Amino acid sequence: MWLRLDSLPGNPAYARLFLGGRSMAGKGLRTVYSMIIKRLAREVCHVYGPDLVSLGVYGSVGRGTPRHDSDIDLLIVARNLPQGRYDRWVMFTGVEGRMAGTLSEAMASGVETELSPVIKTPGEVLSGTPLFLDMVEDMVILLDPEGFLQSYLDALRKRLLALGSKRIYRDGSWHWLLKPDYVPGEVFEL
Repeated sequence: MWLRLDSLPGNPAYARLFLGGRSMAGKGLRTVYSMIIKRLAREVCHVYGPDLVSLGVYGSVGRGTPRHDSDIDLLIVARNLPQGRYDRWVMFTGVEGRMAGTLSEAMASGVETELSPVIKTPGEVLSGTPLFLDMVEDMVILLDPEGFLQSYLDALRKRLLALGSKRIYRDGSWHWLLKPDYVPGEVFEL
């Protein structure tokens, strides 16, 4: 399956990742990461095929603030996944194998990155996890033809706004104040 990232609808933030070019030699840091992400999206589509529901990157790469050693945090949402984490990792090694040359070229350009996937079924996404809190702010959706991931993140964002939640940067990392007017003993849901 061939993926044209420049034709994808959805989150316009993905544009900050895709700056073009074919060779990584002599390219800037963000350009090298953009080239890796383009290739990564194609390889994820190849390995997961029609079961792939959504694909996005988050963390420093999603924010557009990677360092030369930043990993690439990615969320893969797919149907018909193996049950265990190990079996999902084995499946993902197909992507890593197909990316080996690209990652080697990136290393030669001074970018020493690793792929850090979170792999979930649509049902697991709907069950939620605290990890999705940061994705509300940092996620760049690369593929989401049915709008599944965008819809989930929009609903979570709306709930966080209703609670008055705030994302705070302190001591070198991000933290969430989920309900500023929280009263001890109060129960609330995201």
